[in-house]
Amino acid sequence: MPRINLLPWREQQRKERRIHFYGALVGACAVACLAAVVTYLMFTSMIDGQEARNARLRLEIKFLDRQIEEINDLQQQKQNFISRMQIIEMLQRSRPEVVHLFDELVKVMPDGTYLTSVKQTGTKLKLEGVAQSSTRVSTLMRNIAASQWLRNPELEVVETKKDNPAVNHFVLDCEQVTTTDTDPEGAAGPKPALAAGRKAP
Repeated sequence: MPRINLLPWREQQRKERRIHFYGALVGACAVACLAAVVTYLMFTSMIDGQEARNARLRLEIKFLDRQIEEINDLQQQKQNFISRMQIIEMLQRSRPEVVHLFDELVKVMPDGTYLTSVKQTGTKLKLEGVAQSSTRVSTLMRNIAASQWLRNPELEVVETKKDNPAVNHFVLDCEQVTTTDTDPEGAAGPKPALAAGRKAP
């Protein structure tokens, strides 16, 4: 004879399903919360690590910036030192130039001429003097053009004064040859044209 269950088994089954559903829902929420916490902690740790690396990089950058500034200062000091050395070397090499200049002025002056004024601006020279004739002035210019320590003669004025017509007053421009324009030893020999074109002192 078949058994008939008169108890509300369907209601009981629904309660059990509801209990299982809520349990699964709570478990899923717990797992989700746990995953969120783990993810938050992981990202926080990554952010902290990156910030620590950024801070270290900033310190290293500051250290490198200081080193670069020190290198730039050393390079500037080196350039200043080189400039001073070049100035000292130039002064040492230019010391005999005054002696060469006056010695050469004596040598290039032909007979019958003498200077009344010598003005120098840098390497530019302005020579004023008197000569017995304009031919003497031309000889002076040729001597300067052939000189070792003088060059580029340019005649400004040559005239005869009314009070003394026997002499010619002249104004002559030329340039001084510095030691940097000669050979490294500064002792180049006289030009053949000058050696042959003027009298020995």
